[in-house]
Amino acid sequence: MAHLFRDLSLGHSKRGTNAAAAAAAASVNANPMPAADLPSPFGQLSPTISDSDLRLTAYEIFVSACRTSSGKPLSSIAQAERSLTSSPTPIPTPPISPSLQRTLTSTAASRVKKAFGLKSSPSSKKSLSGKETSPAKAAKKPMTVGELMRCQMRVSEDTDSRIRRALLRIAASQVGRRIESMVLPLELLQQFKSSDFTDQQEYESWQKRNLKILEAGLLLHPRLPLDKSNAAPQRLQQIIHGALDRPLETGRNNESMQLLRNAVVSLACRSLDGSEACHWADGYPLNFRLYEMLLEACFDVNEEMSIIDEVDELMEQIKKTWGILGMNQMLHNICFTWVLFHRFVTTGQVEIELLGAADNQLAEVAKDAKATKDPEYSKILNSMLSSMLGWAEKRLLAYHDTFDSANIDSMQNIVSLGVSAAKILVEDISHEYRRRRKSEVDVARNRIDTYIRSSLRTAFAQRGGAGGHNCQLTDVIIMEKADSSRRASKNRPNSLPVLAILAKDVGELAVNEKVVFSPILKRWHPLSAGVAVATLHACYGNELRQFISGITELTPDAVQVLRAADKLEKDLVQIAVEDSVDSEDGGKAIIREMPPYEAEAAIANLVKQWIKTRVDRLKEWIDRNLQEEVWNPQANEEGYASSAVELMRIIDETLNAFFQLPIPMHPTLLPDLMAGLDKCIQYYASKAKSGCGSRNTFVPTMPPLTRCTTGSKFQGVWKKKEKSPNSQKRNSQVAVMNGDNSFGIPQLCVRINTMQRIRLELEVLEKRVITHLRNCESAHVEDFSNGLGKIFELTPAACLESIQQLSEALAYKIIFHDLSHVLWDGLYVGELSSSRIEPLIQELEQNLMIVSDTIHERVRTRVITDIMRASFDGFLLVLLAGGPSRAFSKQDSQIIEDDFKSLKDLFWSNGDGLPAELIDKFSGTVRGVLPLFRTDTESLIQRFRQVTLETFGSSARSRLPLPPTSGQWSSTEPNTLLRVLCYRNDEAASRFLKKTYNLPKKL
Repeated sequence: MAHLFRDLSLGHSKRGTNAAAAAAAASVNANPMPAADLPSPFGQLSPTISDSDLRLTAYEIFVSACRTSSGKPLSSIAQAERSLTSSPTPIPTPPISPSLQRTLTSTAASRVKKAFGLKSSPSSKKSLSGKETSPAKAAKKPMTVGELMRCQMRVSEDTDSRIRRALLRIAASQVGRRIESMVLPLELLQQFKSSDFTDQQEYESWQKRNLKILEAGLLLHPRLPLDKSNAAPQRLQQIIHGALDRPLETGRNNESMQLLRNAVVSLACRSLDGSEACHWADGYPLNFRLYEMLLEACFDVNEEMSIIDEVDELMEQIKKTWGILGMNQMLHNICFTWVLFHRFVTTGQVEIELLGAADNQLAEVAKDAKATKDPEYSKILNSMLSSMLGWAEKRLLAYHDTFDSANIDSMQNIVSLGVSAAKILVEDISHEYRRRRKSEVDVARNRIDTYIRSSLRTAFAQRGGAGGHNCQLTDVIIMEKADSSRRASKNRPNSLPVLAILAKDVGELAVNEKVVFSPILKRWHPLSAGVAVATLHACYGNELRQFISGITELTPDAVQVLRAADKLEKDLVQIAVEDSVDSEDGGKAIIREMPPYEAEAAIANLVKQWIKTRVDRLKEWIDRNLQEEVWNPQANEEGYASSAVELMRIIDETLNAFFQLPIPMHPTLLPDLMAGLDKCIQYYASKAKSGCGSRNTFVPTMPPLTRCTTGSKFQGVWKKKEKSPNSQKRNSQVAVMNGDNSFGIPQLCVRINTMQRIRLELEVLEKRVITHLRNCESAHVEDFSNGLGKIFELTPAACLESIQQLSEALAYKIIFHDLSHVLWDGLYVGELSSSRIEPLIQELEQNLMIVSDTIHERVRTRVITDIMRASFDGFLLVLLAGGPSRAFSKQDSQIIEDDFKSLKDLFWSNGDGLPAELIDKFSGTVRGVLPLFRTDTESLIQRFRQVTLETFGSSARSRLPLPPTSGQWSSTEPNTLLRVLCYRNDEAASRFLKKTYNLPKKL
């Protein structure tokens, strides 16, 4: 860009002198646009020096720098015209400086403006179009560069004339001396006295201004540091302060002026290289502030946001001040960048072209920064860039608040400016960056990353559009609202799901970010949308974690929030994935920044807690209700417990409630629920059979073996029956159950019915679950093919086991407890003819009628079969372990066989009872043993010896061992044969038992 200001040819313009003068007159006293929020980065001068003082001094420097080196007097067309028109006779006028008398014509477009993409100023267009221009004005000569500069800097013609007269006198008195070797304020003070001004006040203001400029340039901001041992600074300070209180007498070589000159020259003529140049306006920041005033003249006085079309010619003349101000091309680039940027800021930030021009000029500054290591230059540049970057970042760190649909076009320019400034600061000024490999730092990407994260955090934390914009791009629920709602939820159990609303708004914000902002930011950061959604993911995640930590139970609001969070996360991840398609790692780095919310896991945990609570309550209910359950057969027509009805109703309600939960994973969590319900029903079945006893509870303990005493069968052994400890234990258990009405025969039948009822209900429940699953949106075909419908694993077996145990308990209780007086205590005791089986059959038939009327038809056959089996076991037990009160002769075998046939006929019931094949199956053991009772004693003894030897082997040859009681009665089992011999009323049998085992005749 620097070449645009070098060797520029002058164009021509039809901008009229009088038009410009009128514009200048209208704006002479105009104040510059304030920029309180954007202080100058070049430092502040003394508050006593106003912008007007700086502007006049800058104009004086400009005019003096553009004078001819030949020493001829300078003038302007305006001055020459005024002289011609005001004097009746021609007055010789001094030659006009070639540089200032050059007239202006307008080119098609300024090279500077074209390079920056700037448009022509409206006022220039108006002048060029010929509108509002009278014929008299059109006849005037075209404006010169000097006259244009005077108008642009709002300098009156009188002031301009006085400056030129002074320069003319200076040139005449110091022929051949360069302006750079003079101290201009000192020379001007030397030329004028109070009579040269319209009034004393104007004169004193002019003198004070020049003295303050001398103080600033030589004492406050000198080019070279002051030597503390030099007395000249103190003398100059005293003279200036004295003159400010009491004006000097200027315009002549008096003592006070001489003292002033000596002090000024001694300080201004100090040089490190021995040159003759005077240093009075080239100290920082005075030189930059003066140069700013000159560059500000490039802006149209009527259109403050537009650069004049004659900027090329004007800039060529402004360059000539570099020698006085100590400027160069690099410093010019810095200052011009700031002037463009400052003008954009202070004119309402609406002329984007100015911002773009400043950004383009920064490209030149970046080149300069790489080409020099001058610490002073770096310091100045750092100050300006820091100010620009600070302004840009104030907007970019919260760009959702800064930009809306009305000003979104300016965002790219502001981002570009901020990134450019940051890159120069980091890459060309930062020593830390130079020590590191440049490949390790991507300044632009890092800055954009910071802007995105900061702005989205701000947008998340407060409502978008704050600061005057009615912003619709970032209409986000403020987190203060979420915080207050969360606090309120602690005191109000049914608070609104604010986080669900927030999740929806965050999703909209993410989409808006992707559509509106990411396309702009993607120029500097290829994963801008990914960074944005990762930031939003983290922000919402923080709120969600706090929310989850405060949830103690499953509620509709909690599920709604978690489902909304899950949807939001899926949407954010999808944006990140789409944004990362072309990235090197495929977006893995961004995805790693988004640890899963695990909202589904949180929902699952809440549902599992909900399940646990329901299951625990159901177990407590089972314990409580089974303690109160009376198992009344009249409770309902089908004869099952009312507690079972209520249990299945609760389970059905629980299933309905589960499938009504607004969760997305019913099939996944159903096994947890069914396992809990399954265990509850199993627990119920277990409790229902508890205390009812079993087969072993009622079967009496077999007494020790004895041998019969022949001929004394009816001795007084019946006077008192001894009971073994086991028999006493059994009888005590039976007594306890007998005292509890809940364990009676009808009650046991109700328990069996209840277990059967539950078995049937399980099938219905499973069908209902399948129906629920089919109506569930989250269920899939594989959920059914994987056997999810087989949901009860423990209960069917538990119910079947309970039915089996209860049926046996019922059967053996009837036979060995309820009918013990006619079986164990009556059957075949004493004389067989008077103690046969008819009493047992009669009472057993009555019990069978009660059972048949009470028991469920689907388990009736099983229960009756168990009673038959128990009666057969009881019949055998009387024959083989009935104790010494029973004895059988060979002749009694027919009675025994007839009685057993009567017992079988009871269960056959002429074909209306149990099937004959079933009776045959369970009577096989008895039928196999009964022939032993009609076998002669010798044959029995022989068979017993043979079977014992076969069982025990050669060790039984010397002495027959006593075979243990196995309980498995059989004609080929040694203990069964031995027991038949023990109860044989025969002398041979008694002698064999006495000799072989020394068995007693009585207990």
